[in-house]
Amino acid sequence: MKMAISEGDMDKLERAGFRFIGDYRHSAIKVCHWTKKSLLNRGFCYKQKFYGISSHRCLQIGPSLPFCDHRCVFCWRNIDLTNYRWIGGVDEPARIIEEAIIAQRLLLSGFGGNPEVDEKKFKETREPKHCAISLAGEPTLYPKINALIEECNKRGLTSFLVTNGLHPSILKNLIEPTQLYISLVAPNYDTYRNVSQPVVKDGWENLNHSLELMPSFKCKKVIRLTLVKGLNLKDPDDYAKLIKKTSADFIEAKAYMFVGYSRERLTMANMPLHKEIRAFAEELASKTSYRIVDESEDSRVVLLKK
Repeated sequence: MKMAISEGDMDKLERAGFRFIGDYRHSAIKVCHWTKKSLLNRGFCYKQKFYGISSHRCLQIGPSLPFCDHRCVFCWRNIDLTNYRWIGGVDEPARIIEEAIIAQRLLLSGFGGNPEVDEKKFKETREPKHCAISLAGEPTLYPKINALIEECNKRGLTSFLVTNGLHPSILKNLIEPTQLYISLVAPNYDTYRNVSQPVVKDGWENLNHSLELMPSFKCKKVIRLTLVKGLNLKDPDDYAKLIKKTSADFIEAKAYMFVGYSRERLTMANMPLHKEIRAFAEELASKTSYRIVDESEDSRVVLLKK
């Protein structure tokens, strides 16, 4: 059976907390540290603060973990493992979700013996209510992405889909998730090429096409800016021009975090302070129809809304 990722690479990722699911091992889950913190009543994800999801009931998955057509310098994963063409077979969405829930229950089972854990929340973790299709890889490369969203709907799971926007032909026919994110990683082509390091032609053109498709979606729409000091934390006028195309409901201006494999490509100096993200968000607000409505200093993120 042809696998999407080698046994050795799977072992490394599993030691880091990932769990691969399905026969072909292109899908994985990882328990977010905010899920664990929420179980201990020590905080929660900024997505709970901004959008009302429950951090302790969030299932964080990637249906195409080894596949992406960007090799972003700020990515926390080992981009040397990334393929931009699908390799191997394709697991069914129902199996991915079912095995993801089982794997998450096992990963969290040890919390049941911790007296500091909120018992009500711990029981609720067994039945997730939210699916973040954002763990790693480009989810629209998964050939059954529409069926995966349908499976979430069938199970009563809200869904946040995060895409790099390089596949407008897929977005045109996408079954709408609860919330659609497009990652806008640069204000202009030259910065895009340096920061995203696309491995396909026409990446910038395709990203812009996807931004122009956003107004056609009826679900909540978010533009995510991952901002790296010294690389793409600049040119707010150019970002504003791109954002105006989208009619997005929200803009998330978020700091790059110095974690994972990104530490081999960048330095701590590339991680902006929260006050720098706030200042940049204020500039964006002054140049667009958006206003700052919330922020999370722990996550170094500021939310703007129309």
